[in-house]
Amino acid sequence: MKIQSSLYYLGLSCFPVCILSLFNIFYSYYFDYLLDVNSYIIVLFLSFFIGSLLCFIGKTKKEDIDIYDQLILIFLIYLLISILISIPFHLSIYQVSLIDSLFESVSGLSNTGFSVIPDIKNLDPPLIIWRSSSQWLGGFYFLVFLVLIFSNKNINFKMIDFAFTLEKKTNFSKNVLNVSYRIFFIYLILTIIIFLLFIFSDVRIFNSLNLSMTLISSGGFLPTNTLNDILKTNLHYIVLILGFLISIFNFYLLYNLFFSRNNLKNHGEDLYIFILSLSFCLLFYLITDLDLLKVFISVLSSIGNSGLEITSIPNNFSLFLLLLTLFGGSVLSATSGIKFIRIYILIKAFFLEIYRLVKPNVILNSKIMLSDNRISKDNIRIAFLVFILFFLSLFILSSILLLDSFGFESSFKLSLLTLTNTRASSIYGLDSIDFASLFIFSKISLIFFMIIAKIELLAIFLIIRKFFFSN
Repeated sequence: MKIQSSLYYLGLSCFPVCILSLFNIFYSYYFDYLLDVNSYIIVLFLSFFIGSLLCFIGKTKKEDIDIYDQLILIFLIYLLISILISIPFHLSIYQVSLIDSLFESVSGLSNTGFSVIPDIKNLDPPLIIWRSSSQWLGGFYFLVFLVLIFSNKNINFKMIDFAFTLEKKTNFSKNVLNVSYRIFFIYLILTIIIFLLFIFSDVRIFNSLNLSMTLISSGGFLPTNTLNDILKTNLHYIVLILGFLISIFNFYLLYNLFFSRNNLKNHGEDLYIFILSLSFCLLFYLITDLDLLKVFISVLSSIGNSGLEITSIPNNFSLFLLLLTLFGGSVLSATSGIKFIRIYILIKAFFLEIYRLVKPNVILNSKIMLSDNRISKDNIRIAFLVFILFFLSLFILSSILLLDSFGFESSFKLSLLTLTNTRASSIYGLDSIDFASLFIFSKISLIFFMIIAKIELLAIFLIIRKFFFSN
């Protein structure tokens, strides 16, 4: 690995933490929450110093980094930023241990929503904002990774080329700042849109701010213990549904529509996801006696890998919602899961092979959805490999959690939610998990797999193949 080259970009990743620290410092002083303000000042100076130092060391070699170094860089960014984010948790008056602080920060940065803090509503408000902003930052980083790194055709296991993106033939080293700025401002505008929708629906400003950061990033952290403490009317539920849809669809969808570039073929994936989501919502509504809006919230929360719940779900339907977390949203969104596009490719490839057996001389349509892109054999192999590796990860993590205080069902459910970066909530029958009481090894395993769920296990195999099995 070209360490000096990677240090420059690792340093750049520290500066958004400076911005969040400044925001928390201003908030603390303005509203006179000064009890833990020193922890945010420490993070501000530490992140600025580390970022400046790393950029200075690596600036002369900043263009000398290949795709495999970029994959390693992602892991380094998650590690460094998680440590910086964990500092206010550990230095707070709540005496959160080092491992628990790291667990909380990784859970936020990976947009998972697992928490070691039992009573959220009694937390210091700046610390609640810090939790929510860690999700927002994690969503931003992940979108940058998708556009600048995972769109590289040398790896292509995220299949970004099947999604609409403004960035064409992106070179990581040359365009990292320009693309990051563009993603930042679009991401910020989408957050503001959700925030204003909540404000106009008469939700408290503090709650609106935290919820907007949670929804845009497909996270699971709340500013209070339950969502029912915040959202009480049908208008609130409708805004929540719109927030889920914004996070599920292609990141550039609203931007594309706003500037009248809306070609249906560019967003065929979003159309399919919308139809699929609507179908699941109507099906779930017909087989239960729940309110329609609450059904939409539960289904979209699962498909969007958020896990937020507004109502209890009968236990016999929890597995249905749990399986929906596998779908995720658009490949170019902050959601996780196996992703709809891969499942679509595997299903279509299966039917194409069946049809070839019946009519071997017929020319088959291998186009994907509404676009002119065609499914290649490499796409099928990668989709199948990701599918296998996902369930291999599920088996490994479930086995580890069985050594803790979990039964088979709970370990399986928690592992599945971890690997889809989805909050453990009552709609999956896991609302009573005390993460703080888990064994240290279990916490470390969950930390590792929360990051793996975002990057995917295939990235590790690619790195291993490059550095240990290449000629």
